[in-house]
Amino acid sequence: MLLETRKLSKKFGGLVAVNDVDFTIEEGKINAIIGPNGAGKSTFFNLISGFHPPSAGQILFKGEDITNLPSNKIAEMGIARTFQTTNLFEQTTVLENVIVGHRLRTKSNLVDALFRTKRLKAEEKKCWEKAIEVLDFVGLTHIENKYVGSISQEEKKRVAIALALATEPKMIFLDEPAAGVNPDETEGLVNLIRKIAKKGITVSLIEHKMQMIMKLADNIMVLNYGEKIAEGTPEQIKTNQEVIEAYLGGSVIA
Repeated sequence: MLLETRKLSKKFGGLVAVNDVDFTIEEGKINAIIGPNGAGKSTFFNLISGFHPPSAGQILFKGEDITNLPSNKIAEMGIARTFQTTNLFEQTTVLENVIVGHRLRTKSNLVDALFRTKRLKAEEKKCWEKAIEVLDFVGLTHIENKYVGSISQEEKKRVAIALALATEPKMIFLDEPAAGVNPDETEGLVNLIRKIAKKGITVSLIEHKMQMIMKLADNIMVLNYGEKIAEGTPEQIKTNQEVIEAYLGGSVIA
């Protein structure tokens, strides 16, 4: 098992955002987390990636307890994530944005920067090469020199994924990767997610486009009011009565 949560919980004051969630993610699989708005999906991602400390419970990654590690340490261990809203540097180029991702794997310090050491120059070259590699992987080399503020929403989604891939993750968490893009672009992102999984990177995603999830995911967990109400294959989730009721009649998962 690549990642496991045990009785994971998060409270914000009197609000229970995530409540006693047990979840396991198998290496190499595409996993999805679904649920109505406010179900606790993004909070669950934030707990795993170290952006929020849990109120209770445990998170294990490759058998190691990462429950209270900060987000930078978790990223160094091989967990990357994107966000609902793409957090990119709008006034810099696509390439410059993605170069930042591989800085996580460099060792240069202030002395290296001041004296422009061989180590610094070698690591800068490696960051540039990694950025070119992942931009090619996500299909964006043709816009590498464009400013992020001038590209489409779908292209920004791909840049965010490229930035995450530049950290060389073992697992990537995608928070609504297809939000705000049209059906053709959604299909393109589905193909990209499959490509990531084939590369050997385990994928977990939150998404409201149920047709996308049902044909993409190997395993689905459903959250409602912070609690896990179901888990299983797409076929099992489609016919789960509690899931259908949570989605107000079930048309969204048809």
